[in-house]
Amino acid sequence: MKEEKWNELKSEWEYYKAHQDELITLYNGKYIVMIGKKVRGAFEDFKDACTFGEANFELGKFLVQRCSPGNEDYTVKFYAGMRL
Repeated sequence: MKEEKWNELKSEWEYYKAHQDELITLYNGKYIVMIGKKVRGAFEDFKDACTFGEANFELGKFLVQRCSPGNEDYTVKFYAGMRL
């Protein structure tokens, strides 16, 4: 199951890594919601980003990533539904 979800989000993750420097200039320190290799929202906290993603997109189809320099915030977590 995790491998299947990862494959669905891999293009967003690869896009984030390839464009990390330019995304940082726009969204440094924010949690960004990405789908279709586009940033759809930027939020101060993880909960708000997840709530937005869940309300607007199908679960498992959007990526929430903290936008920051380096790889300290590189993590992979899958949630079947957010009730934070």
